[in-house]
Amino acid sequence: MDDPYLNDLRGEFNSYSNQLKKLKKKLLKINSVDDQLNIIEQIDSLAKKMESNQKQSVKVTKSRLKERKKKSKR
Repeated sequence: MDDPYLNDLRGEFNSYSNQLKKLKKKLLKINSVDDQLNIIEQIDSLAKKMESNQKQSVKVTKSRLKERKKKSKR
């Protein structure tokens, strides 16, 4: 389905994914416990954003499918 809003959500998700990869590499390199905790908090925050993004994407997809069904029945 080619939908501008869904494409934006997909782009945001990919951005979050790239940020997670960078944070993971950073986490593995750092020895300081305080810095590790900070990075883990950032990872947790990104994970919550990704989850919210996915939920929104599912809602929008379902809504778009309902719209298509209504149009096809007419």
